[in-house]
Amino acid sequence: MLDGCIKRQQAKLRGQTETIAERMKRDTAALMALPPVPFDACHKISTRVSSLSLVRYRSNDYSVPTQYGHREVLVKGYVDHVDICMGTDTIAPHVRSYEREEFIYDPLHYLALLEQKPRALDQAAPLQDWILPEVFDRLRRLLEVRMERRGRKEYIQVLRLLENFSLAQVEQAIKQALGFGTIGFDAIKHLILCAIERRPAKLDLTLYPYLPRASVQSTKPRAYLSLLAKANQQAAEARYD
Repeated sequence: MLDGCIKRQQAKLRGQTETIAERMKRDTAALMALPPVPFDACHKISTRVSSLSLVRYRSNDYSVPTQYGHREVLVKGYVDHVDICMGTDTIAPHVRSYEREEFIYDPLHYLALLEQKPRALDQAAPLQDWILPEVFDRLRRLLEVRMERRGRKEYIQVLRLLENFSLAQVEQAIKQALGFGTIGFDAIKHLILCAIERRPAKLDLTLYPYLPRASVQSTKPRAYLSLLAKANQQAAEARYD
């Protein structure tokens, strides 16, 4: 095949005085240089973030983090996803929707605001379809029982760990914290970091005054005698039964 290509380059087409190789060399010299960066195959529009931290693109609304409210952004619409950018940073990537009048939320975009308004946690529209593992609900119930009103805010702080760590990492840390009985934002974050850095956890229970305390007393010989007497009584009753 290579020999055939070389032979073809030496041929002259009808009406031409130059060979194909000579014409290709001349044409190549006339070509423009390639752009310094790859072509970004997307549709771009400049727009402004709404007061609800939403950006409209092609009849649908996509969420951005609440700190970018009312700011100018660039929307890049690709075939399968939409990127909302500020400068060179992508502040909100989304899967593209081809429906109409849809709201495409990322719950993580609203957690910073909910931390300031924890009472809105159950009514916030961006969180209504957010499905989390069962341990998250269990953690929230325990936090609210033990810390009362502070428990909900503490739970939102745990959710905010998902801004920097994966769902699997946070879920595993919650399970560990529940097992240790040291539920709380600080403990869960500590367990995540320990897992990443592969070091043992060092949890100080004095940092969790709302947790129930175990009372351990010194062992007395008389206590063993009472337990022994009780065990003998139960054995005797079992024989008569």
